[in-house]
Amino acid sequence: MKKSHVLITGGAGYIGSLLCGELLWRGHQVTVLDNLLFGGNSLLAYLNHPAFAFHKADVCDKKRIAKYFQGVDHVVHLAAIVGYPACAKLGKGPSFACNLDGTRNVFELAERNGARRFVFSSTYSNYGVAEDGRPVTEDSPLYPQSLYAETKIAAERYLLDRGARSRCAPVVYRFATLFGPSPRTRFDLIINQFVQEAIRTQKLVLYQKEYNRSFVHIRDVVRAIVLALDAPIDKIRRQVFNVGSNRGNYSKEEIARLISKCVPGLKVENKDLHFDGDMRDIKVSFNKIARVLGFKAQISVEEGIREMAEAVRSGLLV
Repeated sequence: MKKSHVLITGGAGYIGSLLCGELLWRGHQVTVLDNLLFGGNSLLAYLNHPAFAFHKADVCDKKRIAKYFQGVDHVVHLAAIVGYPACAKLGKGPSFACNLDGTRNVFELAERNGARRFVFSSTYSNYGVAEDGRPVTEDSPLYPQSLYAETKIAAERYLLDRGARSRCAPVVYRFATLFGPSPRTRFDLIINQFVQEAIRTQKLVLYQKEYNRSFVHIRDVVRAIVLALDAPIDKIRRQVFNVGSNRGNYSKEEIARLISKCVPGLKVENKDLHFDGDMRDIKVSFNKIARVLGFKAQISVEEGIREMAEAVRSGLLV
């Protein structure tokens, strides 16, 4: 990858804080925009790096952020209100304002300033449920089960439409459910949450134990983003890729079984819970990203669970 200037929105978050370190290590210039809703400790290690710059700003404020796009080669847009609970709590107006209007702002500024690529962080939540039970692909119908997925689908459609006539090439990455430690680890994700609860309480409560999810390690996600910044533009322009591994499709019950190997004596209780929320039950195919970009996830779910358990037990993750 040619040395370049990468702007990351939401760079203090779960993905962005780890991506910063990877790009700096590879010799790139990195600029981060983040409103620091969850603080900025995750970026402190990079503060004195000569190729790193941070600006506290919100992607909804287009005038405020415009000046930071000068000289930027690529944009990785991670800033968003993330997940079903956060969007449900804030409501439709604020969720669309950030996840759709904020995406418009960032892409238009990237385009205006000559950025060549725009990597968009989306989600496999967009699929919702599978019609026939087979693994969904990038061409499968979208059945959003949450406000969060609705906002991401709207942003995807804007980018794919705009990208047809833009110098800036957008690529949509639909991430599987992430897991693993980063400078700002999230504990509202199934594996991370389950490992922490299992170690702390010796008990797990599973709702809809048979429901399937797809999982991908945070470091593999960072590798996939770097790949999108390096691949020939004609391979990524207006393309949608599921990001994960076919080996990462598990039911909740199977995840609990893997965690029990690291937590002897773990008690698992099963319950049914139905609510008007994100009731995904899908398996995902990741064949396209392997075929087109040569991406292969390197860290298995079982390895990631052991890593998380060690980090929690050691006190490194609180």
